[in-house]
Amino acid sequence: MRTKSVKQNKVNVITLGCSKNIYDSEVLMGQLKANEISVSHEEENSDAPIVIINTCGFIDNAKQESINTILEWADAKERGKVEKVYVTGCLSERYKPELKKEIPNIDEYFGTRDLPRLLKTLKADYKQELVGERLLTTPLHYAYFKISEGCDRPCAFCAIPLMRGKHISIPVERLIQQAMDLAKQGVKELILIAQDLTYYGLDIYKKRSLAELLTKLCRVEGIEWIRLHYAFPQGFPLDVLDVIACEPKICKYIDIPLQHINNKILKSMRRGTTKERTIELVNAIRKKIPGIAIRTTLITGYPGETEEDFNELLEWVKQTKFERLGVFTYSHEENTYAYKLKDGIPQKIKQQRADVVMKAQRKISLEHNKNLINKNLKVIIDRKEGKNYIGRTEYDSPEVDNEVYIMADYLRIGDIVTVKITGAKEYDLQGKV
Repeated sequence: MRTKSVKQNKVNVITLGCSKNIYDSEVLMGQLKANEISVSHEEENSDAPIVIINTCGFIDNAKQESINTILEWADAKERGKVEKVYVTGCLSERYKPELKKEIPNIDEYFGTRDLPRLLKTLKADYKQELVGERLLTTPLHYAYFKISEGCDRPCAFCAIPLMRGKHISIPVERLIQQAMDLAKQGVKELILIAQDLTYYGLDIYKKRSLAELLTKLCRVEGIEWIRLHYAFPQGFPLDVLDVIACEPKICKYIDIPLQHINNKILKSMRRGTTKERTIELVNAIRKKIPGIAIRTTLITGYPGETEEDFNELLEWVKQTKFERLGVFTYSHEENTYAYKLKDGIPQKIKQQRADVVMKAQRKISLEHNKNLINKNLKVIIDRKEGKNYIGRTEYDSPEVDNEVYIMADYLRIGDIVTVKITGAKEYDLQGKV
């Protein structure tokens, strides 16, 4: 065992899971810095004596990754590599008693809304005036921008309400101030995140207020792109489409998880919509905003999904030709509504179905990308690798979507430049300034 560290005021934060966890880690790091505690994010070979793991508990794979990471740092503590290990986030919120029993040498477990208590444990004050301020872990030119927490939707398969609680909107005034602060730091792209963007405002303004929020964010000087993630299809506020269509700062892009198209499955999933209304919504979005990129996610292997149901899903994907698409295999989550159903489809079949959908989507994606050859597109430069600068169009979100590889002598990271597309692959484009 090493002797007690002289760097008691240094913390290394490890983040697992989605962009909402990234945001939460950034807020935690901002609070620690304000308390004059040195903080790093996933620093390799860190000499920090304290590690905080922000976990994900969404589906089986994510839970297992979080557990493996906890075990890894618990072992590091046993070997004297670190002195304190704390666990927070979704997995800890949902399974705290089980985790305490199975991995007892963690110093403390915290839930998703335990930030003040976590800071107190670290002998730090929760600074209310810092709410919304944070240390960015993303490149400085874009930031995830959380507009609400929690979810009131009743989806049968989803455990997020168990981990994140009820929907709570952040007031418009506070969000505008946060956007102004981020712009001063050099952020050009805001990526709006929530469990459901379209629910924004219902709790505090008694009406859906996403359109009004977007209009006000567009007035923030320095912000050039605004991107929408995670919009629920049922009850989608169509006034949002009007704002996207007329505001040049809002990317012609929307992430709208549709999950399935078969009416029987949609009803069992408690999605509050039908095949007919889903198709109508997709058509309305494309009619109102020609050229928009729609990203969606689907689930294969949901309880009761027959081969016929799956084929209906596959044919719909082929016909609709989504610009961006991902697939999850169904994960049987305790205490969800669907948990009482029989999880009777073998994981091998679930994965085979997901693979078939993604094989079809690769062809669709290649077709979309080839149609962009010889077109001029605005591209934000994210990084440089070797001789290539790598960026994204307004139709692409970081980490999950296409990238543009650009040969150039010099480009500045974070700049938005016009690029002529010269080549296309399934998920990548090539171009020149």
